[in-house]
Amino acid sequence: MVEFGVFLPIGNNGWILSETSPQYRPTFELNRTITQRAEHYGFGFVLSMVKFRGYGGRTMHWDYCMDSMTLMSGLAAATSRIKLYASVSPITIHPAIVARMAATIDDISGGRFGINIVAGWNRSEYAQMDMWPGGDFYAYRYDYASEYVHVLRELWREGRLTHHGKYFTLDDCECLPTPPHGVSIVSAGQSPRGQEFVAEYADFHFSGGSDAAEVAASNRHMLERAQARGRTVSAFTGAMIVLGDTDADARRKVELYTDGADVEAINFMTGQYSLDTAKDGSSAKVVAGHSGPKPSPFYGGGAPFVGSPETVARKIDELAAIEGTGGIMLTFDDFVEGVERFGAEVMPLLSSSPTVAVAS
Repeated sequence: MVEFGVFLPIGNNGWILSETSPQYRPTFELNRTITQRAEHYGFGFVLSMVKFRGYGGRTMHWDYCMDSMTLMSGLAAATSRIKLYASVSPITIHPAIVARMAATIDDISGGRFGINIVAGWNRSEYAQMDMWPGGDFYAYRYDYASEYVHVLRELWREGRLTHHGKYFTLDDCECLPTPPHGVSIVSAGQSPRGQEFVAEYADFHFSGGSDAAEVAASNRHMLERAQARGRTVSAFTGAMIVLGDTDADARRKVELYTDGADVEAINFMTGQYSLDTAKDGSSAKVVAGHSGPKPSPFYGGGAPFVGSPETVARKIDELAAIEGTGGIMLTFDDFVEGVERFGAEVMPLLSSSPTVAVAS
């Protein structure tokens, strides 16, 4: 059964770069409310990104952003069933520190914790802290991430590690207690080297593609890569949901958000993605998705799922039926209202919906 998840809005205004979309700052209260309502409706997971510098513009998009690991620690204590994924950028924090943090959150959550490894592409985020390794990092970032995850998993398994690698040196490094439940790994790698990393180390990947055919091809390709290594990697497929009482009502929202696109923020974002020398990965797709005289304000440039609950349910079922899909990670224009409406009005219409006894 496919699980539903929420890509939490830990950066201001979520995933729409527009002056006319809902405007809000990220807070623990907001993300706790979203997560608890998602748990109430039987969602399987939430995931929070890692972001150290926003895109500016008139909306100051993502200039306000929370910390992923500490947020998920707080949510672990405020929930009881839903899985929690934090994001980590390997060049900012030593794997032995992350291993201990993960073991702690695993304990707080009772085994509901996982980590999304963000290999690192946005130079401006790291250069401001003097952490950017240099332009050649684009070429070796997944080699770096591979050794990083190797260290994590050895510490989680043994609680002690001596390791002399290319990027990390650990001498009888202790990390006790170990997490008894195990910690899942997620990655968004979509370049050929990123896909190799996913196939070897990840349990879930962010499926690429802006429509069902592209998602199916992405899932199939990753399944084949993982199977060649004797592994199984499931996909988290993303979907931006814009709900209305009718299809026309929902389309009016999209038109409103598009008319108010924060072009300055979008241009800064695509400029940062353009610095990525890997032209066969997700960065190039983001740039292409926001090109043209009237750029899309929806993050990633993909078309959102727009319509009435009935229309959105049909589209979600089509996505859920694709082989290799383990979860559908949702974003919303208005997250609190969106989770409520999706849970109350869309999920009962889904053939792919989990069966959950929902209390009033």
